[in-house]
Amino acid sequence: QVQLVESGGGLVQPGGSLRLSCAASSGGAFEQYTLAWFRQAPGKGREFVATIHRTGDSTVYADSVKGRFIISRDNTAKTAFLQMNTLKPEDTAVYFCAANTFTMATTSGAYPFWGQGTEVTVSS
Repeated sequence: QVQLVESGGGLVQPGGSLRLSCAASSGGAFEQYTLAWFRQAPGKGREFVATIHRTGDSTVYADSVKGRFIISRDNTAKTAFLQMNTLKPEDTAVYFCAANTFTMATTSGAYPFWGQGTEVTVSS
């Protein structure tokens, strides 16, 4: 099965940007996986952020991040990215990368493979 490792989190001021990465290993061909980003703020449930088709040709975003975040992938490098711009304090959360082998979905239950998460804090 695929193993996912997130990186790129940190502390950033409101209005700033961060780029998260999700590196995959094992699990066969990277391009067989639909990828997604979720986040979990302190005391809250896991929330869908964005997902990208296996080919990279189609994406879906949560309304809360639409126009500010961009999900992308490099199948050769076996890596997915989440470019986060115009960050707000309410974007503070642990961000998780997830994968499945069938379809783009906005629910966490549709993804059997998860990384450990990377923490993002937006604060002045």
